[in-house]
Amino acid sequence: MNTTDIIGTIGVGLILIAYFLNIFSLIKKDGILFYTLNILGGAIACFSSYLIRFWPFVVLEGTWAIISVIGLLKSIKKPQVLP
Repeated sequence: MNTTDIIGTIGVGLILIAYFLNIFSLIKKDGILFYTLNILGGAIACFSSYLIRFWPFVVLEGTWAIISVIGLLKSIKKPQVLP
């Protein structure tokens, strides 16, 4: 396993952790942690794809990170409802 493989594995690992935690209701799908894991994971995986010049995944992971940033900003702006 080379450096780009390790970087890519960390990136997709973060995305999968966010998905796993959400599916098992351990974090909210519109919560800060969910979006943060997706932003970091997408950005890291995008960087790894860029390093190996695999453009379809540069676009995919870059878009994933950007959409997650938008989701995070919307989540932060949304008024919080107290239980």
